[in-house]
Amino acid sequence: MDLITPAERDALFNQFERDAFHLELRDDYGSPIEDTPYARWQRGEPDDYAWLDDWKTLMKRVTGERKTVRRVRVVTEPHSKYVTWEHSLTHLNIEIGEDIRWLPRHRLPEGVTFPLQGNDWWLYDDRLLAVGHFDPEGRVLGSEIVEDPATVAECIRLRDMFWTMAIPHAEYKP
Repeated sequence: MDLITPAERDALFNQFERDAFHLELRDDYGSPIEDTPYARWQRGEPDDYAWLDDWKTLMKRVTGERKTVRRVRVVTEPHSKYVTWEHSLTHLNIEIGEDIRWLPRHRLPEGVTFPLQGNDWWLYDDRLLAVGHFDPEGRVLGSEIVEDPATVAECIRLRDMFWTMAIPHAEYKP
């Protein structure tokens, strides 16, 4: 399987035309760019969020072009430390134009199954998937590009179902 780097995946934001959607299914992630800020947060130290500058610049441009960037975060309650930290930062994503909703795992429909071995994915314009792959510790290995119409259709179905079920960030009170 060929994987693209996180930077190559982010470059896909320069190519999509109207909608990018991210389904997040993990309660913990590992990313070198987040390691230091996450450790600071755990120690109760302040953060200047400079590590988010590249993402913020990209999202401001994309959403300024009237493209939508949405996420549903499927989370276990009570939250892991990582999700608690992520929740505390989400206002920054909202401020740059992303639309983020939360779906407590216990509210998932009974018997729901996830395609793509249960990995997270970005869906661009209902046609292309960037499927995240992780090592056993949750560190990002890269993304696999999938354009198979049946797989894309299943992801569209799940996106639409979860989006209507999920709780907008401003209303989600964990």
